[in-house]
Amino acid sequence: MKASPPEPRTLNPEPSLEPERYELHEPLRFHFDLDRRDILKTLGGGVLISLVPAHVQAQQKGQRGRGGTENRPQQIGGWLHIAEDGQISLYCGKTEVGQNVRTSVTQAAAEELRVKPEAIRVILADTKLVPDDGGTSGSQSTPRTVPQIRRVGAAARELLLDLAAEQLKVDRATLTIENGQVNHPPSSRKLTYGDLTKGQKLTKEVSGSISVTPTEKWQVLGTSTPKATARAIVTGVHRFASDIQLDGMLFGKVLRPKSLDAKLLSLDTKEAEALPGVIVVRDGNFVGIAAPTSFEAEQALAKIKAEWSPSDHQSTHKTIFDDLKRSGRGSGINEALEAALKAADHRLDATYNIAYIAHAPLEPRVGVAQWQDGKLTVWTGTQQPFRVRSDLARAFNLADDKVRVIVPDAGAGYGGKHTVDTTIEAARLAKAAGKPVKIVWTREEEFTWAYFRPAGVIDVRAGMTKGGKLTAWDFHNYNSGQSAVRALYDIPQQRSEFHQSNSPLKQGSYRALASTANNFARESHINELATIAGIDPLAFRLKNLKDERLRAVLEAAASQFGWQTLTRSVSEGQKHRGYGLAGGSEKGSYVATCAEIAVDPSTNKVRVIRTVTAFECGTVLHPDNLKNQIEGAVIQGIGGALFEEIEFDRGQIQNARFSDYRVPRFRDTPQLETVLVNRPDLAPIGAGETPIIAIAPAIAAAVFQATGIRPRSLPMSTSGVKV
Repeated sequence: MKASPPEPRTLNPEPSLEPERYELHEPLRFHFDLDRRDILKTLGGGVLISLVPAHVQAQQKGQRGRGGTENRPQQIGGWLHIAEDGQISLYCGKTEVGQNVRTSVTQAAAEELRVKPEAIRVILADTKLVPDDGGTSGSQSTPRTVPQIRRVGAAARELLLDLAAEQLKVDRATLTIENGQVNHPPSSRKLTYGDLTKGQKLTKEVSGSISVTPTEKWQVLGTSTPKATARAIVTGVHRFASDIQLDGMLFGKVLRPKSLDAKLLSLDTKEAEALPGVIVVRDGNFVGIAAPTSFEAEQALAKIKAEWSPSDHQSTHKTIFDDLKRSGRGSGINEALEAALKAADHRLDATYNIAYIAHAPLEPRVGVAQWQDGKLTVWTGTQQPFRVRSDLARAFNLADDKVRVIVPDAGAGYGGKHTVDTTIEAARLAKAAGKPVKIVWTREEEFTWAYFRPAGVIDVRAGMTKGGKLTAWDFHNYNSGQSAVRALYDIPQQRSEFHQSNSPLKQGSYRALASTANNFARESHINELATIAGIDPLAFRLKNLKDERLRAVLEAAASQFGWQTLTRSVSEGQKHRGYGLAGGSEKGSYVATCAEIAVDPSTNKVRVIRTVTAFECGTVLHPDNLKNQIEGAVIQGIGGALFEEIEFDRGQIQNARFSDYRVPRFRDTPQLETVLVNRPDLAPIGAGETPIIAIAPAIAAAVFQATGIRPRSLPMSTSGVKV
């Protein structure tokens, strides 16, 4: 049976959340087919509080912004619901991709509402129920969403006090509030939050000057509260995007060419169409199968005969750096900079190469689509639910309110799930089949058809005095991006620029964006300059650094690591060991990492055996979760530093499976030590990305010390380092 789908205007795919029932912490469940008024009735009526976050710029070129200020509602209504029975439900547009945002927003609301975290249930990332919170990217949940929720919680608390004072006919100043109730000690009377709301929707405006609880009075924030969904996760009850099942659901597969840019020349689907229960959809280059089971879909796909055009791509992973440099735009002459470089006592020019790498999430992309009464509902794991909604609406010529994107927790993202092609693919098949369709990419599809962290070429020229003072710095990044491109060191003449290039592979956001590449090149260059100057790498940095926050993390990491003692042991003849140090800043937070590597004398293989990372992100909200983020970033950074690389040849990915693409495993994990540099005098800043940027240059410095090899490429295995 052959069917023709509607003509989509674009083939850009993207993601969403959960099906018929949504599990919050544990017990509360409700149907998603209710509108907000029905939900209020289901939850017993109560208070709804809404506040939409400000617009922030897109992470990478070509991406739209995350959220907006233009239509921000001034009234309370959309974030917080307090039912008549006292149940508190929090609505938030963020998605859970392993960063534990559900616990973070729970803490924020609990702190201001004066309740225990377990009293709050959180609904995340359903575009019909939650405010547009700007997506989950750019480490914005902590600096933007948490403060918004705190203000909403504080506004609700103050309003509850007003209602209690009115109902009890007492002076508001005589009331106290705790554990979900307002107390009047002089008369020993108490009112629960449910007693006060009585199921009413509160429309009072949230003042921008609302006072939140000061840091020194925190009872919940600043502590390591248990993970909100811990019980459901360890018992296997918790559901992810891949777990979605709908009644009558079919399973979809899409025909893929061998090369990324191939065009379909001929197609024969007769054998596939003859199979029972199989639907074949053809629309231009798109050819898809829907079948009763995934196995039957695979069988049908195998019976399709297709001829594709050859790839136009000529680049390979061995030629890519020349190709990027050739297609990048150069820069004009800076006469003052050139004069400073010429006058320097010491001059160092070097080029650093950064390979494409894959996000490699544990859970591949998934999309479940259902059409009902001209409306489209999609469940998927994405970091950008509202952006996905807009893209689906445009693809199928629908109004935004005709598309609903629901995002269950996703099995990791790392910046790779801003777009999820499975949503449009599943929606096309579901439209033709008249039934819900689920598509889950194979691991090979995930490695081939997702976008990658950009490859890059970075040219650095630097000059310094005989005493080791930096005088000139010229830094040019080709293709990989401009995040953290500017040096924080005190250099009289400096230029740092990003130049766009033509990339043969799809590329986009990755954890910390281009700051990993830029920091690797910059900190590696600094380590080389320190060697030339004959100055200890830590002392060299401090000599050229005025930024006190970066100085603080460098000194904290070095102290914990025992930097002076260990580096002295190498100078005294210790073999098969190397020690390196690097620091940096991205998105307002600061990191420094020290690394110790060991070289196996029989194989000359390098292994990272110990790391110490000092991290400062303002006020610490959740110490244990922050450590988890830092340790996860360091482990992931080891992969990109030593061995992760996408291999490709003329539009074909050559290592599209875990057996060919190495990611860090237990045997690669070093002893991890973390120093939290808490700054309660500063506002909290996001921590999901920055900790990854210092590990690679620290390892590179340690490798040079132990082996004499100076790695100038990521992964370092391409520089002759045996791993």
